[in-house]
This record gives sequence, structure tokens and C-alpha cells, in this order.
Amino acid sequence: MNAPFPATVDEEIVELGDLRGSVGFMLRMSQTRAYDQFFREFADSDVRPGEFTVIWVLGLNPGLKQGTLARTLNIKPAHTTKLVQRLVRAGYIKRTVPAEDRRSVLLSLTAAGQTHLDTYRASFLAVHAAERIGLTPQEVEQLLGLLGKLTFKEAPECP
Repeated sequence: MNAPFPATVDEEIVELGDLRGSVGFMLRMSQTRAYDQFFREFADSDVRPGEFTVIWVLGLNPGLKQGTLARTLNIKPAHTTKLVQRLVRAGYIKRTVPAEDRRSVLLSLTAAGQTHLDTYRASFLAVHAAERIGLTPQEVEQLLGLLGKLTFKEAPECP
């Protein structure tokens, strides 16, 4: 558990000690690596991970309540409101307030949002495939199952 990690940084060995046993730290290290891959893939575009994730989820769940979206993706309501406003201004999603419940806001993709999703879907999935480099299919399944236990009430099915 106390082995150096990463092995070298700027030609120096860095000892992390018990941090290697911290789920939060290791998740953060994995997250920054995944974000680096994402931004390399999308360097020449305006695609951002959080925004694209919202577009992806709305593509699968048209008419989703804004509050449900926020709770599902663990986004603070105030941040969700700002994110939705940006995506509305960009023309990717539309907000609808149902007559029967004026407190709710339903979100759906516009035609431009669906086009944006279709345009970048393959690249988005390629980033997720790159996250699995070095892992066997069984390790990916195990990792996703364990992460599911940490993030959901019950583990999601692994692809």
C-alpha cells in the first residue's frame, strides 16, 4: 500500500503513503486522467463533459424534470439552473413548464441539441473506451460494479 505512485513525476519518485488507500483520492486521480483524455479529444470544439452529459441524458429521457436531472447527476440545483440556461441559450435544450405543475421544469433536446449529440456521440464514446485501456473486460465490469455500489442505491448493470 505504501509503494510509490505514480512511479515518477518530473523524474522524481513521489511517495503517497496512505493516500493510495483513499477511495476519494484515487477517484480524483482517475477523474483528472479521464478529463485530460476528454479535453484532448474535444480540444477543437466547444464540447464540455458536464454539458454533453446533460445533453446525453436528455436525449435518452426527453421531458425529464430539471430537479430529477440535478439529483441523478449529483449537480447542485443552482449549478443545474446555470447549466440549463447555457444550453438553452446555445439552442440545445428547451424548457417547458407544464400547466398542471407550474413548479416543475421539463427539459428536452431541440433539433440542434439532437444534432449536437449525434455529431459528437462517437467521439464521446471513444473517450470512454480510452478510459478502459489497460483493463481487461472483467476488470472493467468489476470496477463499474464497485463504483455503482458507491454512487447508486444498487449497482447499475455493466455493459
